Parts: sequence; structure tokens; C-alpha cells
Amino acid sequence: MSNNSSTPGTVKAYLRPIDREGLLGFAEKGRADPTRRGTNKVHTVTEGQYRTLSYVGNHAPVVVDEPPHLFGQDTAPAPGEIVLSALGGCLAVGITAVATWKQVKLSKLELFLEGDIGNPAAWGAGGAEMLPAQMGFQAIRVKVLVEGDATREQLDEIVRHANMYSPVANTMRNPVPFEIGLVD
Repeated sequence: MSNNSSTPGTVKAYLRPIDREGLLGFAEKGRADPTRRGTNKVHTVTEGQYRTLSYVGNHAPVVVDEPPHLFGQDTAPAPGEIVLSALGGCLAVGITAVATWKQVKLSKLELFLEGDIGNPAAWGAGGAEMLPAQMGFQAIRVKVLVEGDATREQLDEIVRHANMYSPVANTMRNPVPFEIGLVD
């Protein structure tokens, strides 16, 4: 059974919805105080080699490793893959929120992300001399598979709007003040 079928009597299965009234209240708080901010906190602990455990609230740790060709054991996704996972999650949240705001019910939402990244600087451990802008992702591509009770044009506009307002996508697109130092 296709979710896009317009056959009479066909039942569509929609994704579990979010609280639209709660979303509208959250949006109102943002309009009332555009300077509102929250703080995300993560505690990362290295187990050995490149395997790390990042603790976020009361959740199971997010495990990160590197593949063998980068001297890891490939026990978990690499840091760049985790970054793309965060981007995919944030875009999915935004698409769901915008669809809910526009009263569009979604029946499918999948994102396929690719990022071109290299490490000729070897993390600064004697590799090529590079400038910060030459390192990290040099290109990111996202394809969205979305279905729901809207036209392709409406779904495309939802995706474009969510991308424009995605906190993680905008973090990746815009310079962010960054501090690092030893614990006091």
C-alpha cells in the first residue's frame, strides 16, 4: 500500500505527531523574547586510542571512534559522521515542526547526508600546513525523502524553510565564537 495513493478507502499511516499547541506556545515565547538561549552540555571521556564516550544528560553515552585507516578500531561512528547525524536530526526536527505548524501530516521522513572531509593536516600532528577554512567539511549534501498530505511543492517549501531555521545547519554555515582551554 502506497502512502501517496489516492485510491478511495486507502488508509494512510502518519508519523507520530508532536504537540502542535505546545509548538505554537514555544514559538510565541521566541517572538516575545528573540534573545532566548538554552545551553547544551556534553561531557566527553576518552577510553583509549580514539574511542570516546560523550555523556548527555541521563542518556546512554554517544560513542565515537575512528576507522582503522585513521588509527581507530571502528567500534562506533567517526566524529564527522556524528556531526552529520546531528545535522540530520536537527533538520528532521525542523521539518517536523514546520509541517506541524502548517498542519501537514507526514507519513515518511528520511534524510540522506554526505559530507566531503579530509585530514591532510593529520589533526595538526605533523601533517600538511592548513588554514582553518581548508579543514573540516568542504561540502555537505542532504537529500530529503518526505511524504505527507501535501503537494511536492508544499513539501519542498517545508524542507527549505526548516533548513533556513535549523540551529545545527546554521551553526555549520556561520562562524561561531569558540573557546578552548584547560580546566581550572
